Amino acid sequence: MILKKIIPAFSILVLLFTFQAKAQQKQVIDQVAAVVGKNVILQSDIENQYIQYRLQRGISGSAETIRCQILEDLLFQKLMLNQAEIDSVEVTDVQINQEMERRLRYFINELGSQEKLEAYYNKSINEIKNELRRLVKDQMLVQEVQNDIMNSVEVTPSEIKNYYRTMPSDSIPMVNTEYEIAQIVKKPPISIDEKLKVKERLFDLRKRILAGERFSTLAVLYSEDPGSARKGGELGFYGRGELYPEFEAVAFKLKDGEISEIVETEAGFHIIQMIERRGEYVNVRHILLMAKVSPVALEKAKNELDTIATQIRSGELSFEEAVEKYSDYEGKSGLLLNPYTGSTLFEADDLDQQVSFVIDKLQPGELSDPVPMITEEGKDAYRLLMLKRKTTPHKANLRDDYNRIQAWALQKKKQEAVDNWIREKSNSAYVRINENFMDCDFDYNWKNE
Repeated sequence: MILKKIIPAFSILVLLFTFQAKAQQKQVIDQVAAVVGKNVILQSDIENQYIQYRLQRGISGSAETIRCQILEDLLFQKLMLNQAEIDSVEVTDVQINQEMERRLRYFINELGSQEKLEAYYNKSINEIKNELRRLVKDQMLVQEVQNDIMNSVEVTPSEIKNYYRTMPSDSIPMVNTEYEIAQIVKKPPISIDEKLKVKERLFDLRKRILAGERFSTLAVLYSEDPGSARKGGELGFYGRGELYPEFEAVAFKLKDGEISEIVETEAGFHIIQMIERRGEYVNVRHILLMAKVSPVALEKAKNELDTIATQIRSGELSFEEAVEKYSDYEGKSGLLLNPYTGSTLFEADDLDQQVSFVIDKLQPGELSDPVPMITEEGKDAYRLLMLKRKTTPHKANLRDDYNRIQAWALQKKKQEAVDNWIREKSNSAYVRINENFMDCDFDYNWKNE
């Protein structure tokens, strides 16, 4: 339970920080709920998280039970923070400031501007930074201690087998149908003529803006950045190192309202308008136009893949040889990697809809005809898909699901390592709990001063 809650600490701290600010505005009367070493847990810390838990769906239990669970999670975090102090664990100011600035940008983007952030919290930006810096530092120290506990944990093949054999038969999970898929990709190059056409279109849009038309209106009508186009091209506040280098170099030099010349980045071609600059943050609008692959180049790529498919089907060329010789995809042996699991196996719901449609018609070892695709760079291309393997629904077993079972066994052993660490440290550390929480049914022995 605790291991699952401590890992996604960024989201917890974001919410904690938000509700701390609101609680301070309401001037809540506070008291000490617990002390771990030199670290204090306040009643408001518990109430802030209790409010957030109640806003989440699926949270069950009485108010007292939930507050006790929150307190135990906070005790765990403070215990790790106490250990970081004992072990002289350090994080650098550079690390803290980078993470703090990243989160601050998140807050500013959520609320719309630095002024709105200050008004919302009723604090100056420096006061907000000071509070956030402390929270970030504490979390990073906790993360270092947690990593130190778990990083050395490994499982041997015999432990994996023993873990599986000790699982109750009715607890062994079912594994859905999974697919292993490989591809051969041809990415047609974008011609100079195509790039020139895009630059000419963007130059005309820039002239229209300089002649008096609204940048935001033209962004809505013409920009090919779907995320910002609907907002008139506005990106929100970003700091240095967050944007494409070429884009950033131009954006930070613009004056309020100024329109840039055409800028080329990995995404395409842009014109940029400065909306507002606040210190090392800029909020700009942009119009993005992307050079397209010509129909002629696309047809050529498709024909090349047709020829390759014919050679593979006739036995003249193996699929693996074709991947090595012709594919523009860098994956090992052409195998697609599942971004959710890091493995080469996909459940049906994990597959792109187009890939799913093609693969559904193939037998293992069968190769598709060339099918269109959009690359990670947003460019048109073609590919051949091969269904390498298809499993049938089954209970997890060591032969077919070894990696999956290994991950389960490793997670269990990490949890045990954390449990043992808590039991050892909670017995030796100074822990004092307010009498209002002495009736909590904790998982660990925290009532030892």
